[in-house]
Amino acid sequence: MERIERHACFGGWQDVYQHASETLGCTMKVGVYLPPQAQFGDVPVLYWLSGLTCTEQNFITKAGAQRYAAEHGVILVAPDTSPRGETVANDPAYDLGQGAGFYVNATQDPWSAHYRMYDYIVDELPRLIAANFPATGARSIFGHSMGGFGAIMIALRNPGRFRSVSAFSPIVAITRVPWGQKALRAYLGEDPAAWKACDPLELLKSATERLPILVDQGLGDEFIASQLKPDILQAACAEAGHPLMLNLRPHYDHSYYFISSFIGDHILHHATALKLERSPS
Repeated sequence: MERIERHACFGGWQDVYQHASETLGCTMKVGVYLPPQAQFGDVPVLYWLSGLTCTEQNFITKAGAQRYAAEHGVILVAPDTSPRGETVANDPAYDLGQGAGFYVNATQDPWSAHYRMYDYIVDELPRLIAANFPATGARSIFGHSMGGFGAIMIALRNPGRFRSVSAFSPIVAITRVPWGQKALRAYLGEDPAAWKACDPLELLKSATERLPILVDQGLGDEFIASQLKPDILQAACAEAGHPLMLNLRPHYDHSYYFISSFIGDHILHHATALKLERSPS
């Protein structure tokens, strides 16, 4: 990994790295915040998945998360949202192609050549973090909007991999809303089984791990009724007996003003889980 940015921040370092991704077949950028505690030993890792149109820059410059990561002693890892480059397939719309990887493995042309964000987040990126940074084996995951969907979906599909999961304004009913239907149809085709395999509402029904899901949703969010539908997630968790902490925040919208207002609560949630000792399996 090649470091291309470094900024002193709350006693630690906000860095940006680039690397050649074998999974995605392109050069990827990743924001990595190293808290001051990382100077003295290994610390746990918290992965952030951003939303539509974002790069690694949005979270590291707008969320104000470094202050809390420094307080609790966790590494923050914020990758880009899709493969990038002139040879990587794209679409003129903001909600498909570059900047809109949706954290799935595409099976349809022309997307299947590069769009394997699920494998990148689950396998390749954690290996790189473990090999290059003072990281323990404890990890958690959270995200916003498309990234909130990705965080919940990935946590549900990989029991035991993460200590905790949370999301801001997640696209939870991915197969029932326009953003999700467009992306799944393009990346996965019309196969209902492929859609079901990445649908959090379906994954909740068969989840073998009851990892509590923390969600913050702004009630002033312009996408709440058409694209996000937190009431459907609430009903699905209740039916499955899956623990959900859903905070509905009056007046807050879909922006980083909302995220930065409650990011401290989420990092505390994850830091608490990351520092708990697990019983031997």
